[in-house]
Amino acid sequence: MAISGGKDDGSPMMEMNTTPLIDVMLVLLIMFIITIPVATHSVDIDLPQPSDVPTPEDQVDPIKNKIVLTQTGEILWNGTAIDQNELVRNLQETLAFAIEPELQFEPEPLASYDLSAKVLNIIKGSGVTKFGFVGNEKYRTFGKAGA
Repeated sequence: MAISGGKDDGSPMMEMNTTPLIDVMLVLLIMFIITIPVATHSVDIDLPQPSDVPTPEDQVDPIKNKIVLTQTGEILWNGTAIDQNELVRNLQETLAFAIEPELQFEPEPLASYDLSAKVLNIIKGSGVTKFGFVGNEKYRTFGKAGA
């Protein structure tokens, strides 16, 4: 019942023992997976819950303001370039209206993620309640026939 690694004639085994190599590689792989940082950066936004019952405010079509972020790093408010301070001032002005205007947010496809996160934090901090993401329908053609 002796276990032999080579031939039964007692000659030395010529193949390399790969078991320790595989063990080391698995340990390194597990260590690498553990050290990968988890994507924890997120911007929490409280979006309004949809309701089927229209309220009197929903029946009135208020003025809609649109924020567009360009790939060159500009913030456009209804087509006019503004900076972050003007954005804060504009958001405060919209909250002063009797009926709060809807705020639409549409970043261009190659807009900076960092700028998007900053603008979303400004919007969240301003207290705007009528907020929506627009323009996503342009990207829904991915995977459809003829696209």
